[in-house]
Amino acid sequence: MIREEFDITAWHGPFEFETRARAQIALEHGHLLYFPKMPFQLSNSETEFLDGGLTDGKAKNISLDHTSGKLQGTSATGERAQRLAAMMERFGAGATRLVKDLLPNYSKVERARTSYRPVEVEGRVYSVISDDRLLHVDAFPSRPMRNGKRILRFFANVASLSPDGGGSRQWEVGEPFADFAAKFAPRVKPHFPGKSWAYDKLGVTRGKRSAYDEMMLSLHDAAKRDTNYQKTAPHTPLEFPPGSCWLVYTDQVLHAALKGEFALEQTFHFDVAQMGEPDTAPIRVLEKITGKGLA
Repeated sequence: MIREEFDITAWHGPFEFETRARAQIALEHGHLLYFPKMPFQLSNSETEFLDGGLTDGKAKNISLDHTSGKLQGTSATGERAQRLAAMMERFGAGATRLVKDLLPNYSKVERARTSYRPVEVEGRVYSVISDDRLLHVDAFPSRPMRNGKRILRFFANVASLSPDGGGSRQWEVGEPFADFAAKFAPRVKPHFPGKSWAYDKLGVTRGKRSAYDEMMLSLHDAAKRDTNYQKTAPHTPLEFPPGSCWLVYTDQVLHAALKGEFALEQTFHFDVAQMGEPDTAPIRVLEKITGKGLA
């Protein structure tokens, strides 16, 4: 089962032990948690943000740094930008409480950026590496995960309140990470000595990349560039109707976003040591394949 469905309706606990255990096990085994009955409700005044023209035309997503309140990637200014940031903050805070209540073993989870994706995915033109309609695992060029910190992402489709009624967000997910890594890891060439140090010193990255970071970036790029793999690899379609939410390890689950607009997303990070089954983490899988430490 790739998509594990939960009948949760509240954005906070307490949740039963069986529910919490099922959620953690499913996530760590590369499944996606699906919440069809837990919509993120927009207020009447917030429906004006169901507008594809809300981005600045340069960035594909609008992002919020909750620690500073800084909003990036939007055409909104002044009071409108403040209200947009408030909506995104309300979503991010709600998602954080949900994750902490549903996954209490991840006690040191770190909340990262909150994003809003109002632009329709289908029909956009990107370079191959930037095209998220191709199967890939997430890896951040400028934000190193170093010791294999996990990338956990929570999404909400808020399109139900759009003027035209909105639509589903359509994804595809691929094969298990271990199978994917076994195919592509042998192709990855060692990165140039001193590259990670130089990028750190020049401010290209926020800290020095580890061998794990370099390998994940290489796997991300290699998968997207391999047209034969994109055509022949397993593709399982998933649909997320308006009003639904989902949670997934995007550093582990190969995924592609094919269609949809008006999605909110909250990213979380935490150490592999907090996992119930750390051997399922990408860094442990890759270390087993390569026979060496990557952190």
